[in-house]
Amino acid sequence: MKKILYSTLFAAGILMAGASCSDYLETDTLSKADAAFVFSTDETARAALEGAYSSWTDAGQNKVFGDGLFYAADVAGSDIERHPENFSNQPGRHYPESFYQNGNYAGEYTLLSYQKENDTYAALYEVINKAVIVVNAIQTSEGFDEMLGAGVACTMGQLYGEAVALKATAYRELIKYFGDVPYIGGKTTDHEGLVGRDSIYDVILEELQQAAPVMYRVGSIPGISGKNYFSRTYVEGLIGRIALEAGGYQTRRGDIARVDGLGETITFENLGSENNGATYGRRSDWKDYYELARTYFKAVIDNPGSATFITTDSRTPANPYQVFFQQMHQEGEAYADESIYEYAISQGGGNDARPYSFGRPTTGGSKNNYPCKNYGQGRINPAFYYGVFDPADMRRDVSCTVTATAGATGTEILLPFKPGSQGKGGGIAYNKWDENRQEKVWVANQRKSGINGPYMRMSEIYLGYAEACAALGDNTSARQYLDIIRNRAFGSASAAKTEAFIAKEGSLLNAIIQERGFEFAGEGDRRWTLIRTGLIGPKVKEIKELTKKMLDGLSANGYYTFDNGNTISAYVWTKSVDNGKGKRLTEQCPDESDPTLFPGWRGVNNDWSAYGLVLPDNYAPNLAIKGLFDKLSDSEIAALEADGYTKQNWGVDLVSNYDEYYKYLFLDYDYVKAPIYLWPFTPNVMANGHFTNGYGFKQE
Repeated sequence: MKKILYSTLFAAGILMAGASCSDYLETDTLSKADAAFVFSTDETARAALEGAYSSWTDAGQNKVFGDGLFYAADVAGSDIERHPENFSNQPGRHYPESFYQNGNYAGEYTLLSYQKENDTYAALYEVINKAVIVVNAIQTSEGFDEMLGAGVACTMGQLYGEAVALKATAYRELIKYFGDVPYIGGKTTDHEGLVGRDSIYDVILEELQQAAPVMYRVGSIPGISGKNYFSRTYVEGLIGRIALEAGGYQTRRGDIARVDGLGETITFENLGSENNGATYGRRSDWKDYYELARTYFKAVIDNPGSATFITTDSRTPANPYQVFFQQMHQEGEAYADESIYEYAISQGGGNDARPYSFGRPTTGGSKNNYPCKNYGQGRINPAFYYGVFDPADMRRDVSCTVTATAGATGTEILLPFKPGSQGKGGGIAYNKWDENRQEKVWVANQRKSGINGPYMRMSEIYLGYAEACAALGDNTSARQYLDIIRNRAFGSASAAKTEAFIAKEGSLLNAIIQERGFEFAGEGDRRWTLIRTGLIGPKVKEIKELTKKMLDGLSANGYYTFDNGNTISAYVWTKSVDNGKGKRLTEQCPDESDPTLFPGWRGVNNDWSAYGLVLPDNYAPNLAIKGLFDKLSDSEIAALEADGYTKQNWGVDLVSNYDEYYKYLFLDYDYVKAPIYLWPFTPNVMANGHFTNGYGFKQE
């Protein structure tokens, strides 16, 4: 029988030695009556799960994948991504984002400065509590053991697996944000207090492996046509995802017993130095978890159900990478081909956080604009955009944009580098979600776009498999799947230049991690990936040094040229033009010499007049840009100004805001101390749970 050790806190600074058998959490059950009710009909069984799904969608959208803690740090706290506003304007977000000033600010951080009581923590436990009722009920139902023994997909197995996946998904997010948390099983043996995360990982991984064989793959769940329910495909991908995290680097406080799921003591391989009583390391048996990840990622690759890795594009010029994001903008109940799981959001319904918070910004009002306000909390580090992203990589313009939309007029405007939000400042923005690209746009209110949340897709599976293989020494398989990702992004193996890329990164494994950054740029994946792989220090150091070179070059010369040939200048020149209906929203750029088309994937909706916008006779919705990637000569500037182009601040605003772009980029982080990336528990959580904060945080 599966057991999980309850990891006690040190009492008065001393660990309570000699944990007894009573310190374990047994997998007990709820009553037969509960099971009988849940399975009185298929409809009641599904209804019991719908409540848990509803809670998960709310938590995912508003706490951990749309707004909430994801909004506060994940999308803005890496070498790739940054915040748009002045550091001093949002200390509740920006201190956690930058590792609490190398941990020195942890003791000064007000526990409710960003989180509220009954916030993310409570929302995720609501999911867990609802899921475990179903899990425990099914475990006591007649035929459960026989079902598991048969290992064949069936209705009971599917429902059981969905409940297990809901529970595991919520725990995965809790551990990511809080570290060690209570383990709640809905049983009388549940303990108050904190449980070491390694124990929890072991238990949920075992449960997921047990459930996978009795579930249906995505696209074949009886009675379900969409990708908004957990499937065997999702569960196998989730095992891989969690296994990489369980075997990866994390910062652990020193007052929790470190044991596995059977209560055996764990040893660690640590990096750097201790910070506020916490160390940064990975389990010594990490290879076991990477082997588990490799096995289950490969299972998805071999049998992905209806999820398809997109390699073709019927449009000309083709960009298969962008197809996924264009499909995310489809109308109605459609799901993207590459998705394994999306949580569904209805257009015009509740809060749609991702497009609002991390989509292409607008200056629109909250109602009746074209499109309405999009905030743009996450931005791209300019040194990454200019100096790290290969100019030939077709993912760059899909991921990043230098223009916003003026919501009142439905026209394109330059995004200035001065600090600010929406389309009024903040610099280079995310571009993967843009209401301009929707088949049908909701212009009545902000936060109502109806773009689903893409929580797992096939490219993650390919890169996760490549990472696990490389870490375990299977370079042939690792290289095969790295090539698949890069060749799609560049259009061919010759353009991808993967050998040179690997050499630059120093190893195949490091190249795969860096590739993941390009693949998921602007999606909030990068921060956690660098933390769990131990690369957070080196990569932050690289971008800090590159940023300083860029700023110093701009200050001294008015421009800076990066090793990849891109030049950022103090100014650019722009002109409002009209490309004509059908060309206003550009696709893969067909002509990089055309300043109205390059960079691509920008522009505005093709026909805002269909939504009620009255277009003036001189309507000029597109923005032509010159000097974005090269230094213009005096004669070129004179010719542009004679042609109606206007000089606009560009790199000069970076220099004017030196501290925002350099000093506050991981403020005072020394790349050596354990990164304090976790969030503190709030006072009520600690009081109700009978535990304390670690990592140097306050207790009240």
